[in-house]
Amino acid sequence: MHVEMERAMVASRRQWAPDSWSGHSALQQPEYPNLPVLQRALAELSNLPPLVTSWEVVALKEQLARAAAGQCFVLQGGDCAERFADCSSQRIANQLKILIQMSLVLVQGARKPVVRIGRFAGQYAKPRSADYEDVQGVRLPSYRGDLINRPEPTLEARTPDPNLLLRGYERAALTLNFIRALVKGGFADLHHPEYWDLDWTKHSPQAEEYHNLLRSITDSLRFMENILGAPAGGSDRIDFYTSHEALHLGYEQAQTRQVPHRTGWYNLSTHFPWIGIRTIAPDGAHVEYMRGIDNPIGMKVGQATPPDMLLKLMDILDPDREPGRLTLIHRFGAEKIAAGLPPLVEAVTAAGRRVLWICDPMHGNTKSTSSGYKTRDFGEIESELSQAFDIHARLGSHLGGVHIELTGENVTECTGGARGLNEHDLHRAYETEVDPRLNYEQSLELALLVANKLRAESR
Repeated sequence: MHVEMERAMVASRRQWAPDSWSGHSALQQPEYPNLPVLQRALAELSNLPPLVTSWEVVALKEQLARAAAGQCFVLQGGDCAERFADCSSQRIANQLKILIQMSLVLVQGARKPVVRIGRFAGQYAKPRSADYEDVQGVRLPSYRGDLINRPEPTLEARTPDPNLLLRGYERAALTLNFIRALVKGGFADLHHPEYWDLDWTKHSPQAEEYHNLLRSITDSLRFMENILGAPAGGSDRIDFYTSHEALHLGYEQAQTRQVPHRTGWYNLSTHFPWIGIRTIAPDGAHVEYMRGIDNPIGMKVGQATPPDMLLKLMDILDPDREPGRLTLIHRFGAEKIAAGLPPLVEAVTAAGRRVLWICDPMHGNTKSTSSGYKTRDFGEIESELSQAFDIHARLGSHLGGVHIELTGENVTECTGGARGLNEHDLHRAYETEVDPRLNYEQSLELALLVANKLRAESR
């Protein structure tokens, strides 16, 4: 029976096409009032050059397979929802800086390589809990990210605009181009950590600990080079990969293509697409689309994902049990992870599956204040992450990465952390249009906490 099921899955995958999702129920899709304009935009998008290459995608899949085996650790981070207005050199550089700094902290703690995946160059669409919202007594379509509509509270701005798909592609291309230029040009050179310092880190309570750690890395590097009598290879650049939620299926399909010298189909708008927790129905359009692409893929799981459903999704999305293919990103909340995570880990282990587990400690801890701000408490984020490490270790599993919504800007969107931000501080620098992000100090503090966990694991 098991052999027949596998044969059926292989046959089904052979029948897959980039548009086969259109025969399934597609949730969280915008309703465009002008379909001919949408079709023209998608046709133009399908003829534009890919944003990433298949060999980069394959390289990431190999690294994720190593992370699943405990040989490296994954740091995935960036904006909740990118904004076109934030496509500027300073903001992109700041985002890169904080991810580099966090990864160095994790390298020092884990004593193993870190795979860096940014939530950037494509994270322009967001699922919403309702199609409409009331703004000052006016019923308007919900803002779904700059790829789809605009945040201004007017009917014109909130009406889905197909031309934004092309603008999103262009902004993603500009972001990727600048990141690649920075990395290739030595921005991540370990000999020059001053390139990554943000001006206001001088006031961070975590600055001294970070700078001590950085001095340790650079001193070790110079020591090795003095012994070798030559520069250490690879110390002047690092790899960065991109990721975004594969939400707008028309956009994803338009950048899905076959490439020379490889079999299969690749989504070349990003290295690592993931399915959100609102769109993981086994018979839904998003699962149908994702099962056919050869990228490594992620899947958000949580309280609404029972073990039998998870195993069914794994059979659909990874029938061949390919190393590095499937990453499970769990999100529960600090109060629910102790009860919610173990049944999923136990079910996957009992099924003989090896997947990469990543903890998203952000989304399950979102709440609204009395003044109407959406926020997250740093203590709860820390608690969920710490519990995740302990639960995996207790069950003989392995937590291989973290998934964080963060920014390199000095925002005040999440409470807590070393500076003790509270509800009354949120208005000072609250920028997000969707979900709150950790600022630089909070992100670095969280990295130091994760490093301590990884250091304890390696003993």
